[in-house]
Amino acid sequence: MPNKSEKPAPSLVYANARGEIFDYPGLKMAGRQGFTTVQTDPDDLIPLPEGSELFVLPDTIPIAWDPGQKDFVHFQPDPSYGQGEVYAVAAFMAPAYTQTLLPAFRKRNPRGRPLPLFAYTAVGWWKGKFWVAGFRSDRDRRQDIKGFDQEKVRRNTLRILGRKRQNRLIQHLGKCSLTYGCPAAKNLFLGRFEAPLPSSPTCNARCLGCLSLQDESGPPATQERIDFTPTAREVSEVALMHLGRVKRGIVSFGQGCEGEPLMNPELLSESVKKIRAKVKRGTVNLNTNASRPDRLEKIMEAGLDSIRISINSVRKRYYEAYYRPRGYSYDQVLRSWQIAKESGLHVSLNLFVMPGLTDSRNELERLAELIERFGLDLIQLRNHNIDPDWYL
Repeated sequence: MPNKSEKPAPSLVYANARGEIFDYPGLKMAGRQGFTTVQTDPDDLIPLPEGSELFVLPDTIPIAWDPGQKDFVHFQPDPSYGQGEVYAVAAFMAPAYTQTLLPAFRKRNPRGRPLPLFAYTAVGWWKGKFWVAGFRSDRDRRQDIKGFDQEKVRRNTLRILGRKRQNRLIQHLGKCSLTYGCPAAKNLFLGRFEAPLPSSPTCNARCLGCLSLQDESGPPATQERIDFTPTAREVSEVALMHLGRVKRGIVSFGQGCEGEPLMNPELLSESVKKIRAKVKRGTVNLNTNASRPDRLEKIMEAGLDSIRISINSVRKRYYEAYYRPRGYSYDQVLRSWQIAKESGLHVSLNLFVMPGLTDSRNELERLAELIERFGLDLIQLRNHNIDPDWYL
Protein backbone atom coordinates (compact mmCIF):
# COMPACT_ATOMS: atom_id res chain seq x y z
CA MET A 1 0.00 0.00 0.00
CA PRO A 2 2.27 2.83 -1.22
CA ASN A 3 1.78 6.41 -0.09
CA LYS A 4 -0.49 8.03 -2.72
CA SER A 5 -1.04 11.22 -0.75
CA GLU A 6 0.78 14.51 -1.23
CA LYS A 7 1.14 14.71 2.55
CA PRO A 8 4.23 13.10 4.10
CA ALA A 9 3.77 9.91 6.06
CA PRO A 10 4.03 10.30 9.84
CA SER A 11 7.28 9.45 11.58
CA LEU A 12 7.97 6.22 13.39
CA VAL A 13 6.88 6.23 17.04
CA TYR A 14 8.85 4.06 19.47
CA ALA A 15 9.58 3.73 23.19
CA ASN A 16 12.85 3.42 25.07
CA ALA A 17 13.63 1.09 27.95
CA ARG A 18 12.18 3.63 30.40
CA GLY A 19 8.80 3.54 28.67
CA GLU A 20 9.24 7.06 27.27
CA ILE A 21 7.75 7.58 23.81
CA PHE A 22 9.56 9.37 20.98
CA ASP A 23 9.30 9.88 17.24
CA TYR A 24 12.16 9.26 14.80
CA PRO A 25 11.80 11.58 11.77
CA GLY A 26 14.30 9.65 9.65
CA LEU A 27 11.95 6.67 9.46
CA LYS A 28 8.26 6.54 8.57
CA MET A 29 5.34 4.85 10.24
CA ALA A 30 4.47 1.39 8.90
CA GLY A 31 1.52 -0.88 9.56
CA ARG A 32 0.39 -4.45 9.13
CA GLN A 33 -2.50 -6.23 7.45
CA GLY A 34 -2.36 -9.64 9.05
CA PHE A 35 1.31 -10.60 8.76
CA THR A 36 1.95 -8.35 5.75
CA THR A 37 3.89 -5.15 6.52
CA VAL A 38 2.68 -2.15 4.50
CA GLN A 39 3.34 1.55 4.08
CA THR A 40 0.73 3.93 5.43
CA ASP A 41 -1.23 6.41 3.33
CA PRO A 42 -1.67 9.69 5.27
CA ASP A 43 -5.13 10.10 3.73
CA ASP A 44 -6.19 6.96 5.60
CA LEU A 45 -5.03 8.24 9.00
CA ILE A 46 -6.82 10.31 11.63
CA PRO A 47 -5.60 12.18 14.72
CA LEU A 48 -5.56 9.98 17.81
CA PRO A 49 -9.16 10.18 19.11
CA GLU A 50 -9.94 11.58 22.53
CA GLY A 51 -10.12 8.82 25.12
CA SER A 52 -7.54 6.65 23.33
CA GLU A 53 -4.33 5.38 24.93
CA LEU A 54 -0.79 4.52 23.84
CA PHE A 55 0.74 1.19 24.79
CA VAL A 56 4.40 0.17 24.82
CA LEU A 57 4.68 -3.38 23.48
CA PRO A 58 7.26 -5.24 25.59
CA ASP A 59 9.92 -7.42 23.95
CA THR A 60 9.13 -6.15 20.46
CA ILE A 61 11.22 -4.51 17.74
CA PRO A 62 9.56 -1.66 15.79
CA ILE A 63 9.36 -1.98 12.02
CA ALA A 64 9.43 1.21 9.94
CA TRP A 65 9.64 2.37 6.33
CA ASP A 66 13.05 3.75 5.37
CA PRO A 67 12.57 6.29 2.52
CA GLY A 68 16.28 6.20 1.69
CA GLN A 69 16.49 2.44 1.33
CA LYS A 70 12.92 2.23 0.03
CA ASP A 71 12.39 -0.78 2.23
CA PHE A 72 11.12 -1.82 5.65
CA VAL A 73 13.71 -1.90 8.43
CA HIS A 74 13.89 -3.16 11.99
CA PHE A 75 14.58 -0.20 14.27
CA GLN A 76 16.82 -1.45 17.09
CA PRO A 77 19.26 1.19 18.41
CA ASP A 78 18.09 3.83 20.83
CA PRO A 79 19.45 7.16 19.47
CA SER A 80 18.52 9.00 22.68
CA TYR A 81 20.21 6.73 25.19
CA GLY A 82 22.99 4.92 23.35
CA GLN A 83 22.57 1.16 22.99
CA GLY A 84 19.42 0.64 25.08
CA GLU A 85 16.60 -1.46 23.70
CA VAL A 86 13.65 0.13 21.92
CA TYR A 87 10.09 -1.15 21.70
CA ALA A 88 7.13 -0.80 19.38
CA VAL A 89 4.24 1.47 20.36
CA ALA A 90 0.56 0.92 19.55
CA ALA A 91 -2.62 2.91 20.02
CA PHE A 92 -5.68 1.58 21.82
CA MET A 93 -8.42 3.62 20.17
CA ALA A 94 -11.59 4.87 21.84
CA PRO A 95 -14.61 2.55 21.36
CA ALA A 96 -16.31 4.43 18.50
CA TYR A 97 -13.32 3.99 16.17
CA THR A 98 -12.32 1.05 13.96
CA GLN A 99 -8.72 0.15 13.18
CA THR A 100 -7.52 -0.42 9.61
CA LEU A 101 -3.88 -1.33 10.26
CA LEU A 102 -2.07 -3.20 13.02
CA PRO A 103 1.23 -1.86 14.39
CA ALA A 104 4.32 -3.10 12.56
CA PHE A 105 6.65 -4.98 14.90
CA ARG A 106 8.55 -8.21 15.39
CA LYS A 107 8.68 -10.07 18.69
CA ARG A 108 12.07 -10.78 20.18
CA ASN A 109 10.70 -14.07 21.51
CA PRO A 110 7.86 -15.34 19.29
CA ARG A 111 7.18 -18.14 21.78
CA GLY A 112 6.77 -15.79 24.71
CA ARG A 113 3.52 -15.01 26.50
CA PRO A 114 0.96 -13.19 24.33
CA LEU A 115 0.40 -9.47 24.71
CA PRO A 116 -2.46 -8.42 27.03
CA LEU A 117 -6.01 -8.47 25.64
CA PHE A 118 -6.26 -5.07 23.98
CA ALA A 119 -6.72 -3.94 20.38
CA TYR A 120 -3.42 -2.70 18.94
CA THR A 121 -3.50 -0.07 16.18
CA ALA A 122 -0.69 1.45 14.09
CA VAL A 123 0.34 4.93 15.27
CA GLY A 124 2.77 7.62 14.05
CA TRP A 125 3.70 11.28 14.67
CA TRP A 126 3.17 14.28 12.38
CA LYS A 127 2.79 18.03 12.99
CA GLY A 128 2.67 17.76 16.75
CA LYS A 129 0.04 15.01 16.86
CA PHE A 130 -0.24 11.26 17.05
CA TRP A 131 -1.96 9.79 13.99
CA VAL A 132 -3.63 6.37 13.82
CA ALA A 133 -4.84 4.02 11.10
CA GLY A 134 -8.59 4.03 11.63
CA PHE A 135 -11.92 5.77 11.17
CA ARG A 136 -15.01 6.60 13.20
CA SER A 137 -17.51 3.81 12.59
CA ASP A 138 -20.07 4.59 15.30
CA ARG A 139 -21.58 8.08 15.46
CA ASP A 140 -23.65 7.29 18.54
CA ARG A 141 -22.71 9.71 21.31
CA ARG A 142 -22.94 6.95 23.90
CA GLN A 143 -19.52 5.80 22.63
CA ASP A 144 -17.83 9.11 23.46
CA ILE A 145 -15.56 8.77 26.47
CA LYS A 146 -16.07 12.45 27.32
CA GLY A 147 -19.71 11.64 28.04
CA PHE A 148 -18.75 9.96 31.32
CA ASP A 149 -18.67 12.22 34.38
CA GLN A 150 -16.47 10.04 36.59
CA GLU A 151 -17.46 11.73 39.83
CA LYS A 152 -21.14 11.31 38.99
CA VAL A 153 -20.51 7.66 38.12
CA ARG A 154 -18.84 7.08 41.49
CA ARG A 155 -21.52 8.95 43.42
CA ASN A 156 -24.44 7.22 41.71
CA THR A 157 -22.84 3.79 41.94
CA LEU A 158 -22.23 4.08 45.68
CA ARG A 159 -25.75 5.39 46.29
CA ILE A 160 -27.46 2.54 44.43
CA LEU A 161 -25.14 -0.08 45.95
CA GLY A 162 -26.19 1.17 49.37
CA ARG A 163 -29.87 0.95 48.50
CA LYS A 164 -29.68 -2.50 46.87
CA ARG A 165 -27.45 -4.41 49.27
CA GLN A 166 -29.42 -7.66 48.90
CA ASN A 167 -29.16 -7.81 45.11
CA ARG A 168 -25.97 -9.68 44.25
CA LEU A 169 -26.15 -8.70 40.59
CA ILE A 170 -26.22 -5.00 41.38
CA GLN A 171 -23.29 -5.45 43.76
CA HIS A 172 -21.36 -7.25 40.99
CA LEU A 173 -22.13 -4.46 38.51
CA GLY A 174 -20.97 -1.90 41.06
CA LYS A 175 -17.56 -3.55 41.00
CA CYS A 176 -17.62 -3.53 37.19
CA SER A 177 -18.32 0.20 37.30
CA LEU A 178 -15.85 1.28 39.98
CA THR A 179 -13.03 -1.27 39.59
CA TYR A 180 -13.00 -2.20 35.90
CA GLY A 181 -14.46 0.99 34.47
CA CYS A 182 -16.98 -0.95 32.36
CA PRO A 183 -18.89 1.56 30.18
CA ALA A 184 -22.07 -0.55 30.22
CA ALA A 185 -22.06 -0.74 34.02
CA LYS A 186 -21.41 2.99 34.23
CA ASN A 187 -24.42 3.63 32.00
CA LEU A 188 -26.60 1.58 34.34
CA PHE A 189 -25.66 3.76 37.30
CA LEU A 190 -25.93 6.94 35.23
CA GLY A 191 -29.43 5.88 34.16
CA ARG A 192 -28.94 6.06 30.41
CA PHE A 193 -28.55 4.07 27.19
CA GLU A 194 -27.84 0.34 27.55
CA ALA A 195 -27.42 -1.57 30.81
CA PRO A 196 -25.79 -4.99 31.34
CA LEU A 197 -27.44 -8.14 32.70
CA PRO A 198 -24.62 -10.69 33.16
CA SER A 199 -26.07 -14.05 34.14
CA SER A 200 -23.80 -17.00 33.30
CA PRO A 201 -20.58 -18.14 35.01
CA THR A 202 -20.17 -20.92 32.42
CA CYS A 203 -19.58 -21.09 28.68
CA ASN A 204 -19.68 -23.58 25.82
CA ALA A 205 -16.82 -21.98 23.90
CA ARG A 206 -13.13 -21.59 24.68
CA CYS A 207 -12.51 -18.31 22.90
CA LEU A 208 -8.83 -17.62 22.39
CA GLY A 209 -9.28 -14.01 23.50
CA CYS A 210 -11.81 -14.52 26.30
CA LEU A 211 -11.76 -11.41 28.47
CA SER A 212 -12.87 -13.13 31.67
CA LEU A 213 -11.15 -16.55 31.65
CA GLN A 214 -7.62 -17.48 30.55
CA ASP A 215 -5.29 -20.34 31.42
CA GLU A 216 -1.73 -19.77 32.60
CA SER A 217 -0.24 -19.99 29.12
CA GLY A 218 -2.41 -17.18 27.77
CA PRO A 219 -2.57 -13.47 28.50
CA PRO A 220 -4.12 -12.30 31.78
CA ALA A 221 -7.90 -11.93 31.78
CA THR A 222 -8.93 -8.27 31.85
CA GLN A 223 -12.13 -8.77 33.86
CA GLU A 224 -13.30 -10.96 36.70
CA ARG A 225 -16.02 -13.37 35.59
CA ILE A 226 -19.26 -13.42 37.54
CA ASP A 227 -19.00 -16.33 40.01
CA PHE A 228 -22.69 -16.88 40.78
CA THR A 229 -25.93 -17.36 38.90
CA PRO A 230 -28.34 -14.54 39.74
CA THR A 231 -32.01 -15.25 40.29
CA ALA A 232 -34.71 -14.05 37.92
CA ARG A 233 -35.78 -11.63 40.64
CA GLU A 234 -32.29 -10.12 40.83
CA VAL A 235 -32.05 -9.85 37.04
CA SER A 236 -35.49 -8.33 36.61
CA GLU A 237 -34.88 -5.82 39.42
CA VAL A 238 -31.85 -4.45 37.57
CA ALA A 239 -33.72 -4.39 34.26
CA LEU A 240 -36.83 -2.72 35.67
CA MET A 241 -34.75 -0.09 37.46
CA HIS A 242 -33.15 0.81 34.15
CA LEU A 243 -36.10 0.55 31.77
CA GLY A 244 -38.34 2.38 34.20
CA ARG A 245 -36.23 5.53 34.11
CA VAL A 246 -34.60 5.52 30.65
CA LYS A 247 -36.49 6.53 27.53
CA ARG A 248 -35.78 3.97 24.79
CA GLY A 249 -33.55 2.11 27.23
CA ILE A 250 -31.91 -1.23 26.49
CA VAL A 251 -30.98 -4.06 28.83
CA SER A 252 -28.63 -6.77 27.55
CA PHE A 253 -27.78 -10.27 28.59
CA GLY A 254 -24.28 -11.30 27.52
CA GLN A 255 -21.35 -9.26 28.81
CA GLY A 256 -17.57 -9.44 28.91
CA CYS A 257 -17.66 -10.44 32.58
CA GLU A 258 -19.57 -13.68 31.99
CA GLY A 259 -19.68 -16.84 29.93
CA GLU A 260 -22.49 -17.58 27.45
CA PRO A 261 -26.03 -16.59 28.55
CA LEU A 262 -27.62 -19.40 26.50
CA MET A 263 -26.20 -21.76 29.12
CA ASN A 264 -29.07 -20.56 31.37
CA PRO A 265 -32.15 -20.55 29.10
CA GLU A 266 -34.66 -21.05 31.93
CA LEU A 267 -33.24 -18.10 33.86
CA LEU A 268 -33.32 -15.84 30.81
CA SER A 269 -36.87 -16.89 29.87
CA GLU A 270 -38.18 -16.33 33.39
CA SER A 271 -36.35 -13.00 33.67
CA VAL A 272 -37.74 -11.72 30.37
CA LYS A 273 -41.26 -12.72 31.42
CA LYS A 274 -40.88 -10.87 34.73
CA ILE A 275 -39.60 -7.79 32.94
CA ARG A 276 -42.37 -7.76 30.36
CA ALA A 277 -45.03 -8.38 33.01
CA LYS A 278 -44.13 -5.01 34.55
CA VAL A 279 -42.97 -2.83 31.65
CA LYS A 280 -43.50 -2.84 27.88
CA ARG A 281 -41.13 -0.01 27.00
CA GLY A 282 -37.51 -0.40 26.00
CA THR A 283 -35.57 -3.27 24.44
CA VAL A 284 -34.53 -6.58 25.96
CA ASN A 285 -31.44 -7.72 24.06
CA LEU A 286 -29.23 -10.79 24.07
CA ASN A 287 -25.52 -10.65 23.23
CA THR A 288 -24.65 -14.23 22.38
CA ASN A 289 -22.50 -16.68 20.49
CA ALA A 290 -25.82 -17.98 19.09
CA SER A 291 -24.74 -21.55 19.70
CA ARG A 292 -28.09 -23.05 20.72
CA PRO A 293 -30.99 -22.18 18.41
CA ASP A 294 -33.34 -24.44 20.40
CA ARG A 295 -32.71 -22.45 23.58
CA LEU A 296 -32.85 -19.15 21.75
CA GLU A 297 -36.36 -19.97 20.51
CA LYS A 298 -37.62 -20.41 24.09
CA ILE A 299 -36.22 -17.04 25.14
CA MET A 300 -37.71 -15.40 22.05
CA GLU A 301 -41.11 -16.80 23.01
CA ALA A 302 -40.75 -15.14 26.43
CA GLY A 303 -40.50 -11.69 24.80
CA LEU A 304 -36.89 -11.13 23.70
CA ASP A 305 -36.62 -8.18 21.28
CA SER A 306 -33.18 -8.41 19.71
CA ILE A 307 -29.93 -10.33 19.51
CA ARG A 308 -26.32 -9.41 18.76
CA ILE A 309 -24.29 -12.32 17.50
CA SER A 310 -20.63 -11.99 18.44
CA ILE A 311 -18.39 -13.36 15.71
CA ASN A 312 -14.77 -13.07 14.61
CA SER A 313 -15.26 -14.50 11.12
CA VAL A 314 -18.13 -15.74 8.98
CA ARG A 315 -15.89 -18.46 7.55
CA LYS A 316 -16.13 -21.77 9.41
CA ARG A 317 -12.38 -22.43 9.50
CA TYR A 318 -11.53 -19.16 11.23
CA TYR A 319 -14.63 -19.16 13.42
CA GLU A 320 -13.91 -22.56 14.92
CA ALA A 321 -10.19 -21.86 15.31
CA TYR A 322 -11.00 -18.86 17.52
CA TYR A 323 -14.17 -19.95 19.36
CA ARG A 324 -13.12 -23.59 19.83
CA PRO A 325 -16.77 -24.67 20.36
CA ARG A 326 -17.75 -27.28 22.94
CA GLY A 327 -20.94 -29.12 22.02
CA TYR A 328 -22.11 -26.91 19.18
CA SER A 329 -21.19 -26.13 15.59
CA TYR A 330 -20.76 -23.18 13.27
CA ASP A 331 -23.92 -24.27 11.43
CA GLN A 332 -25.97 -23.87 14.63
CA VAL A 333 -24.81 -20.24 14.82
CA LEU A 334 -26.14 -19.65 11.32
CA ARG A 335 -29.40 -21.38 12.26
CA SER A 336 -29.86 -19.02 15.22
CA TRP A 337 -29.28 -16.05 12.91
CA GLN A 338 -31.91 -17.42 10.53
CA ILE A 339 -34.66 -18.13 13.06
CA ALA A 340 -34.16 -14.80 14.81
CA LYS A 341 -34.68 -12.90 11.55
CA GLU A 342 -37.62 -15.10 10.54
CA SER A 343 -39.24 -14.35 13.92
CA GLY A 344 -38.95 -10.61 13.43
CA LEU A 345 -36.20 -9.88 15.94
CA HIS A 346 -33.71 -7.09 15.37
CA VAL A 347 -30.51 -8.99 14.51
CA SER A 348 -27.03 -7.50 14.47
CA LEU A 349 -23.51 -8.83 14.28
CA ASN A 350 -20.90 -7.83 16.83
CA LEU A 351 -18.02 -8.25 14.37
CA PHE A 352 -14.52 -8.46 15.83
CA VAL A 353 -12.23 -6.59 13.43
CA MET A 354 -8.73 -7.84 12.61
CA PRO A 355 -7.05 -6.02 9.68
CA GLY A 356 -5.92 -8.52 7.09
CA LEU A 357 -8.69 -10.99 7.98
CA THR A 358 -11.94 -9.07 8.39
CA ASP A 359 -11.30 -6.91 5.32
CA SER A 360 -10.09 -9.72 3.05
CA ARG A 361 -12.00 -10.38 -0.17
CA ASN A 362 -12.99 -13.93 0.83
CA GLU A 363 -14.32 -12.74 4.18
CA LEU A 364 -16.36 -9.90 2.69
CA GLU A 365 -17.82 -12.10 -0.05
CA ARG A 366 -18.92 -14.71 2.51
CA LEU A 367 -20.45 -12.00 4.72
CA ALA A 368 -22.39 -10.56 1.78
CA GLU A 369 -23.64 -14.05 0.91
CA LEU A 370 -24.98 -14.65 4.43
CA ILE A 371 -26.64 -11.25 4.65
CA GLU A 372 -28.35 -11.92 1.33
CA ARG A 373 -29.54 -15.31 2.61
CA PHE A 374 -30.74 -14.42 6.11
CA GLY A 375 -31.06 -10.63 6.24
CA LEU A 376 -29.40 -8.40 8.84
CA ASP A 377 -30.25 -5.14 10.57
CA LEU A 378 -26.84 -3.91 11.70
CA ILE A 379 -23.14 -4.69 11.83
CA GLN A 380 -21.26 -3.31 14.84
CA LEU A 381 -17.53 -3.13 14.19
CA ARG A 382 -15.47 -3.84 17.30
CA ASN A 383 -11.67 -3.90 17.31
CA HIS A 384 -10.51 -7.34 18.37
CA ASN A 385 -8.82 -7.23 21.77
CA ILE A 386 -6.11 -9.78 21.14
CA ASP A 387 -2.41 -10.12 20.30
CA PRO A 388 -2.45 -10.32 16.48
CA ASP A 389 0.56 -12.66 16.34
CA TRP A 390 -1.12 -15.07 18.77
CA TYR A 391 -4.45 -14.85 16.95
CA LEU A 392 -3.28 -15.17 13.37
